[in-house]
Amino acid sequence: MHFFCHGLAQGPPPPTYAPQDLDQLVAPYALYPDPLLAQVLTASTFSNEIPDADGWARAHAWLTGDPLARAINEDNLPWDPSVIALLPVPSVLDIMAGDMGRTQELGNAVLADRAAVMDAVQDQRQKAYNYGYLRTNPQYRVVTPGPGDIEILPVNPSVVYVPYYDPNIVYFRPRPGFFVGGAIGFGPSIFVGSFLPWGWGGVSFGWRTHSIIVNNRPWERTWVNRDRYVHPYAAPVRPRVVTPAPRMERHELREYRPAPRAEERGGGERGRERR
Repeated sequence: MHFFCHGLAQGPPPPTYAPQDLDQLVAPYALYPDPLLAQVLTASTFSNEIPDADGWARAHAWLTGDPLARAINEDNLPWDPSVIALLPVPSVLDIMAGDMGRTQELGNAVLADRAAVMDAVQDQRQKAYNYGYLRTNPQYRVVTPGPGDIEILPVNPSVVYVPYYDPNIVYFRPRPGFFVGGAIGFGPSIFVGSFLPWGWGGVSFGWRTHSIIVNNRPWERTWVNRDRYVHPYAAPVRPRVVTPAPRMERHELREYRPAPRAEERGGGERGRERR
């Protein structure tokens, strides 16, 4: 794999990735529901903003729903809406911030070859489906309209559950006697209705056309236009500042205690999304 900075108008050519490298990049996220996966892929292209967003989410971990949306507005956060969209799902930000090398590479791959990244997601989903791990459940519907087009859709479009799984288990043939039904766990329900301005209204994939739809419009950021493309969100993109002006917190901050990561729990143990 190769690391490149994706914030320059001129610079290195787009990186290229072998299929096995892309499989590794998308493995932790490929079984996420389509709306959440779309947010992860778009936010990864602003990887430099992920650590700060993760820190903000940690400091405000006790807020959910409307109070969290108000805090986001009050603090005038300077990040792209695709990054702000992940604040309601802090465990996902934790994963991305915890492996910034992977996150930067994922973002570069999305910018350089979105079609190949989406094909890698479908390859991983197909493996999990073939081995019996990926199935419709109370949280999500697994829809298979055709080859290379496995959709994971929320049963309730207003509610997202973060799945927890071990990529070293769900993409491989289960050993004899292994209970595949226990390999994927879920955190508690997260209502995303309060976060429509940051892209949670109308977010999906066009798998056959290799398109990402955010706010009911195609998301078209690429390696070539990465320095100037601005996706239209309901909430306008804040001006970028190198050193934000000091601001006064209008809400309480509390110590954050991280939930155990998937590799610490083991593949079949249920995770917990902090609220």
